[in-house]
Amino acid sequence: MPASLRLHDDIRHRLLRLLADTPEATQRELSRALGLSLGKTNHCLRELVDAGWISVAPLRRHDQKLRFAYALTDAGRRARERATREALVRKQDEVARLAREIEELRREAARMDGSAQGGG
Repeated sequence: MPASLRLHDDIRHRLLRLLADTPEATQRELSRALGLSLGKTNHCLRELVDAGWISVAPLRRHDQKLRFAYALTDAGRRARERATREALVRKQDEVARLAREIEELRREAARMDGSAQGGG
């Protein structure tokens, strides 16, 4: 990953996925989908452009409002693939951590139930 790209891993992955699936999405639509402010979304898009992961092309619609289409470059497609694999590992680690935490809570609850029954 280029040193200039400082996006949080999850945001980077979600944004690359959104752009691959909906290249004609507006920044406002991307902002809503990501749960980010419009300014933060614009900043993230600029970082992806600067990294060479997306290209931006003007796109005119029937209402004559200027819009843009975002296209993943070859480097962007490779980055998305890496980001997807990394996100999968992060999520699997998170699930394993949660499973351990749930098991600890079950044991704790069982101990509490046992002491409540015996101390009643």
